[in-house]
Amino acid sequence: QVQLVESGGGLVQTGGSLRLSCTASGRTFSSYTMGWFRQAHGKERREFVARISWSGGSTAYADSVKGRFTISRDNAENTVYLQMFSLKPDDTAVYYCAATRLRWGNLEDQYDYFGQGTQVTVSS
Repeated sequence: QVQLVESGGGLVQTGGSLRLSCTASGRTFSSYTMGWFRQAHGKERREFVARISWSGGSTAYADSVKGRFTISRDNAENTVYLQMFSLKPDDTAVYYCAATRLRWGNLEDQYDYFGQGTQVTVSS
């Protein structure tokens, strides 16, 4: 069982930056691929944002955030980060941290654990 707790969301103006953090419980954090998803208001499904391999050596991003967001992890601290630059109003959503034992995955259903989410609001 893995419990995930996100933090770092908030209100920011267009062009601003935020760093989200997700801390995991348990001693097996380093064996999980970690991902970030987001769900905008009114959307039924969470949208893939980024993922990082257990070692941190492999990352992947949605086209909509490529070049603006960076995912990283610190296995010693059981924490994964999402650094967000050049934020746009379209980035407004609840952001979720997620964990999977798969080596890769961009679909919500491929992840076993999700956090409670943190709200990011980008004003125009």
